[in-house]
Amino acid sequence: MRRTQLSNRAVPVILCATVSLWFTAALGADDWPQWRGPNRDGVSKETGLLKKWPDGGPKLLWTSTNNGIGYSSPSVVGDKIYLSGARGNDEFLFCLDAKDGKELWSDKIGPIFDFKNNNWGPGPRASATVDDGLVYILGGNGNLLCADAATGKDKWRKNLPKDLAAVVNPILGGPGGWGFTWSPFVDGEKLVCVPGGDKGLLAALNKKNGEVIWQSKDLPEQAPYASPMPADFGGVHQYVQVTYSGVAGVAAKDGKLLWYYKRKPAFSDVLIATPVVYDSCVFITNGMGSTGGDLVRITKDGDKFKAEKFYANKVLANGTGGVIRVGDCLYGYSEGKGWTCMNFKTGKAAWNEKQALGRGSLIAADGMLYCYTEEDGECALVEANPAEFKLLSKFKMPQESKLRVQRMKTWTPPVIANGRLYLRDQDLLFCFDVSGK
Repeated sequence: MRRTQLSNRAVPVILCATVSLWFTAALGADDWPQWRGPNRDGVSKETGLLKKWPDGGPKLLWTSTNNGIGYSSPSVVGDKIYLSGARGNDEFLFCLDAKDGKELWSDKIGPIFDFKNNNWGPGPRASATVDDGLVYILGGNGNLLCADAATGKDKWRKNLPKDLAAVVNPILGGPGGWGFTWSPFVDGEKLVCVPGGDKGLLAALNKKNGEVIWQSKDLPEQAPYASPMPADFGGVHQYVQVTYSGVAGVAAKDGKLLWYYKRKPAFSDVLIATPVVYDSCVFITNGMGSTGGDLVRITKDGDKFKAEKFYANKVLANGTGGVIRVGDCLYGYSEGKGWTCMNFKTGKAAWNEKQALGRGSLIAADGMLYCYTEEDGECALVEANPAEFKLLSKFKMPQESKLRVQRMKTWTPPVIANGRLYLRDQDLLFCFDVSGK
């Protein structure tokens, strides 16, 4: 395999830093306003958090018990929490009071997503995005809702299959698969979505009224389950989306295809992990089937972009739970290998650990990894340390959801906001104090 020398020049790093900062300009530093946090990278900027938990875990502040069926992770802005879930035959967007977890309002998204052969559970999976007094949420059937963040009053609605000819890739999920699961984000005046289908994989809507600004018509592919990421490569603002063929970048201004990395072999199973964008590179991964992870470097020559493979391996083959970057390392659960730390630029494993902690999801804050296991509902505090796997604390959730049946697991990633740790198990949302105060 031909290897390309990754540049350590300052310019690409500065470009990536710019990508990170535009998300948080109008938000409190400790809010968690969307999928995977302020910068959609699974990393909180909070400091002063507990470095070790008491026996039995950090202090439980409250438990909210009526959030319905689903895997939507909470988004937290100020003193309000937003998440979705299904009650009865309908999916709802909920707003909770962050002080005590009490419901402030709810707004119906649409009918419940409930494919009959889906043993992994019905209900919505996308996370809410909160921006400029508005909240956006996607239901499992492709119903996209914008509501007033204070009152829950509708601003506009779209049905993506009807209005944008949206199509989800049904790999291993039968017709409709597991529904629409990606989480949209706001970029300036645009709401960026992944409808999929012949009219284009990506779309930009006017965030205030839902009108279509563009669809990426030269990228006519079915939507995966993974969420999109913004990036600036070669001074061009763009949106990065993983596909079953690889990963692509489209221009933010008009949706035109800028580059497309076609991996061999193509991904052969459900595609969930959000791409990691850093230092002019994109890391994509899948742990299902006979796949793994690829690091792709994006360069620009004149007005043309080039997407070139730097490495491809199975060191960090992540199926569910996602991958995050802390410093020069990627962390996540790798199928068959356990929890893994891999050097971002070389693709070499720093360590693997499969005995101390089961398969699960993770986020990072204040130099620590917060790992949440999917089988037994354990949460662990692990040092983000490339030298060794260092488990500092671990505790089990105080109760298990009675709505979790068949093959349903605790797949909702943890959330850190304003010194609090949020963990969800279907209808149950737990809030813990990890502030260290």
